[in-house]
Amino acid sequence: MSDIMRPISIEALLNWILEEFKRSGTIFGVRRLYKADPNKTLSLFGEQMETPVGPAAGPHTQLAQNIIASYLTGSRFFELKTVQTIDGEDLPVAKPCISARDEGYNVEWSTELRVPDAYQEYVKAWFVLKLLSREFDLGSPDGFIFNMSVGYDLKGIKTPKIQAYIDQMQDASQTPIWAECLATAKEMLPRFKRIDSDYLANIDPHVSRSITLSTLHGCPPAEIERIANHLLTEKHLNTFIKCNPTLLGFDYARQTMNELGFDYMEFDDHHFVDDLQFEDAVPMITRLRAEAATQRLSFGVKITNTFPVDIAQNELPGEEMYMSGRSLFPLSVAVAKKLSDAFHGELQISYSGGADIFNIKDLFEAGIWPITVATTLLKPGSYQRISQIANVLTSLSYPTRVQLDLPKLDQLVTKAKHQALYQKSIKLPISPKIEEKLPLLDCYTAPCRGTGGCPIDQDVPAYLRYVSEGKYLDALKVIVDRNPLPFITGTICAHPCQTKCTRQFYEGSIDIRGVKLDAAEHAYDELMATMKKPEKKQDAVKTAVVGGGPAGLSAGYLLAREGMPVTIFEKDEQMGGVCSQIVPEFRISMASVQKDIDLTKFMGAEFKNGQAAPSLDELHAQGFTNVIYAMGAWHHRNLKLAKGNAINSLEFLKATRQDKMEHNPYGEHIVVVGGGNTAMDCVRVASRLPGVKKASLVYRRNKRNMPADEEELYLALDDGVEFLELLSPTSLEDNQLTCEVMELGERDASGRRKPMPTGRFTTVPADTVVSAVGETIDTHYYQQVGIETDARGLVLSEPTTLETNLKNVYVIGDGNRGPATIVEAIADATKAAKDICEIHNERSEQTNLNVDRAVPRSKRGIMVTPENGISQSARCLECSTICESCVDVCPNRANIVVNVNGDPQIMHIDRMCNECGNCETFCPYSSAPYKDKFTLFNSEPDFYNSTNQGFYVVDAAAKECLIRVGDIVETINLNETNMDIANGLLDMMETVIDDYSYCLAD
Repeated sequence: MSDIMRPISIEALLNWILEEFKRSGTIFGVRRLYKADPNKTLSLFGEQMETPVGPAAGPHTQLAQNIIASYLTGSRFFELKTVQTIDGEDLPVAKPCISARDEGYNVEWSTELRVPDAYQEYVKAWFVLKLLSREFDLGSPDGFIFNMSVGYDLKGIKTPKIQAYIDQMQDASQTPIWAECLATAKEMLPRFKRIDSDYLANIDPHVSRSITLSTLHGCPPAEIERIANHLLTEKHLNTFIKCNPTLLGFDYARQTMNELGFDYMEFDDHHFVDDLQFEDAVPMITRLRAEAATQRLSFGVKITNTFPVDIAQNELPGEEMYMSGRSLFPLSVAVAKKLSDAFHGELQISYSGGADIFNIKDLFEAGIWPITVATTLLKPGSYQRISQIANVLTSLSYPTRVQLDLPKLDQLVTKAKHQALYQKSIKLPISPKIEEKLPLLDCYTAPCRGTGGCPIDQDVPAYLRYVSEGKYLDALKVIVDRNPLPFITGTICAHPCQTKCTRQFYEGSIDIRGVKLDAAEHAYDELMATMKKPEKKQDAVKTAVVGGGPAGLSAGYLLAREGMPVTIFEKDEQMGGVCSQIVPEFRISMASVQKDIDLTKFMGAEFKNGQAAPSLDELHAQGFTNVIYAMGAWHHRNLKLAKGNAINSLEFLKATRQDKMEHNPYGEHIVVVGGGNTAMDCVRVASRLPGVKKASLVYRRNKRNMPADEEELYLALDDGVEFLELLSPTSLEDNQLTCEVMELGERDASGRRKPMPTGRFTTVPADTVVSAVGETIDTHYYQQVGIETDARGLVLSEPTTLETNLKNVYVIGDGNRGPATIVEAIADATKAAKDICEIHNERSEQTNLNVDRAVPRSKRGIMVTPENGISQSARCLECSTICESCVDVCPNRANIVVNVNGDPQIMHIDRMCNECGNCETFCPYSSAPYKDKFTLFNSEPDFYNSTNQGFYVVDAAAKECLIRVGDIVETINLNETNMDIANGLLDMMETVIDDYSYCLAD
């Protein structure tokens, strides 16, 4: 495919809008049209805007349809994308050019269209908004403002091309595109209900009366002032100049980023040295304000341009990118405060830089407006997020003059430095994508269930929906259908599902694990009272399960539920494995573990505790046809010290659990060595022991590169644990642990940076050292049984059944994977049980039953705030019913929903795509919709200039199409049988021709 966007003509644009709205009540995918409050307006530049918010100069103000979608959702101030002399194909923009998974990055800075084409897009958008505002009664036709943006030096701005652009934006009445807009609208008058010829004749052709000067980093102060004076005195434009975070100085920016956890961002001080300095900015702005007053124009600053950082981890192609979003906010508000102080709160500030629903109220109440947004619109919900922002702003009192509230700005700067919203996770991010590839059709999927999400494919959306409706028993039935351990997994599951949750791109992942526990606690007694004991199958073969931990209990539950005779052998007096013997009681109570044990017992599994299981031969002699080994990783890796010894982490945890942490034989200073979840358990236990003055954790990497789950790290920090990072223990002597100081080198295959020795040493007080450097399985035991193992000591088995080289002998859990999570143990138990008998664990699949698609769609773009108080379960976006993230996040609306035989399908439109890559970021699959979805081409050359699977309509009337499916390219007629092409694709093509013909026009 090509990254060249092909703008839509005004005729095709209006036809698209009218036809799509007539068909589905949507316009460019926008489902909720925003109607402005007629009693609320703000005056700026002698113009009026109904809401002081809109898209920043960038991907959302490049094409007419982008601006239209933004208006329809509540925008009334539009900072148009920057124009410059280098444009179109001459502009070197590497693709993909956007990365906005968390904080935002981009490598594009001005319009990718030729300047005359960009001008036409802005005029078309202006004209269409004049029509839509009246036709759909969305607000005053004069209730919005277009703000130009130009760059990057005076010589370029004075070229005829840019001068013509500026002049024609101020008065478009004599330009061909204005005449074309008028003529097209006149032809379409019969299709409008509230537009007539008089209205068309009076549409204001003065598209823009204001401009924002965007300067490249390193532009000298004198050059900035010359450009601004040119715009004020020669072009008579109300003018903003962009000011960058470099005004704060390198030390402030570096320290702030480090303190907030963005220490991995790499930048040096050259921009800070080369850019406009604060001591030069204040007198320059003073002079320009005076000149603007002389010209009877408005003057202010735009905060902030961007913040340049190095491309150090292949985030985007190239060497330098521009950072935005939540990481930019603390710097941007600090610039706003610094300049506001200098001008005693009387400087007009147009703001961008991390603005979103969580800070918009504070910004506006501090006197900062208009406010433009970008990064938040690149995430799921996209344009629809503006509606919530607009509603918040219109609920506030609009000011009558510019006046910054300096104390509130002070508070905002302080909040930005300490609020969790602006702090980066202390752990390396986990990919939100599932392993599956994107299908051409029916791609809706809940990534929380997919590969890498829930190993047991738990129907998460169903039980979240039931809990949101207060139907706890129904929710618990869905859970236990596949999950025999609702209390254990509801409390200490590693919850990989949450790393895939689409809601993480709003305000954070849903607490899926917590909702599971909520269902279990509410409905367990009712479930036990209403369940019926399974009937034992006659003549069914017997199964022995060796090990009564999570894996063994799960296998026993699943088999017993099917009426299979099963006995679980556990050498400890208590079932539960690590959950009852190792995991600290403050993490999960024995009462909770017991409830899960009782579920398995209720199903009819027999328990044999307190002695080692019989040998394999003895089990066979006792009539057990099948044997499942479900033993945990109880062997301990040793911490090698030149002097002294460390104690075993598992022994430490077992002893303190049995003792209920009432005694402390370990001393005042306990040091735990390790960085995994077991290490976190150990050090948190140590911190609770009586008489302990300090519990420390020593690890050879830093927190970001520790293997422990993020929440485990935070829990340890909350408990007051001392983290001693970048230390590698060497010896223990005289209650002092000697450690070599390490430094981080290059990244290894896991993405973690390698610890490198420095030759420097330090000591740590240590009465006791606990070694938590990992656990292993008892390979020797399996080998004695006759089970084959690999070079790593893991059991060799058939992947889908986990049957070993010994017939009817299975190994699950830690023995199969090495140290495994609880939910992985359940997944293994399910595989083995399914091989032994038919497992009916799909009886409670509820995902797509009776779900009105309008319900999940209504949640799109709605952020959960303290004010709306949406519950955890109700936050679910129900992705298995409706996903459409690629539709949401495309600024250009190049991915659309096509309803084919009542089912929504995603189609990509080649001409509207610039390959920004944003849909790839947020697609749950390991794929890129702009490359991998079925694509509509609007010309034959575009079709052949692409490798996308898709089609070009050669003759709509005859339904003749050029199609590419896989490697096959052929011309087909949809009226004829095409056996080698999937019917779903044929139906989509025919549907586009019949019902979405507006997508075909130029």
